[in-house]
Amino acid sequence: MPVALLASVPEEHLLSGARTLQRAGKVAFGSRNWELFNSLDSILSGEKCDVLIYASDPVRPINPPSVTWAARYLGSSVAKNGAHKDGMMYRPESTLKYPLDNKGNWILFWEVDSLRLLESPIRISSLRGSEKPKRYLTEFIPHGPVLIEAPGIA
Repeated sequence: MPVALLASVPEEHLLSGARTLQRAGKVAFGSRNWELFNSLDSILSGEKCDVLIYASDPVRPINPPSVTWAARYLGSSVAKNGAHKDGMMYRPESTLKYPLDNKGNWILFWEVDSLRLLESPIRISSLRGSEKPKRYLTEFIPHGPVLIEAPGIA
């Protein structure tokens, strides 16, 4: 079964990231989970995959927890002293409000294009972790990136 990425990103960075995407063609989000991204990059062997995004800290929370954004995963790059190798070129401008977000906080950055707000939310409980026998529980909220079975959102 094809793999996809389920991630949690603060809503303000998604909104700002959509503007970055328009300007720069892709957007980069930070992570400390190098093991997951090394595994994903190995599985994909240079191919792309879907990313389903739970908007954390939303202005209007959705219940039950749902994916409201999607993107296409392009790959990851190792941070340089916690910053993206290309500085702020692909980072959401909203991250400038948080000094460690661009200096020292992240081990790597995962890059996406096609970032968009979904017309219809996808309940997280309808998703299944990669190689897991059951779907996520009704109130499950991802607090970091996880691999899931690709739901085929195109």
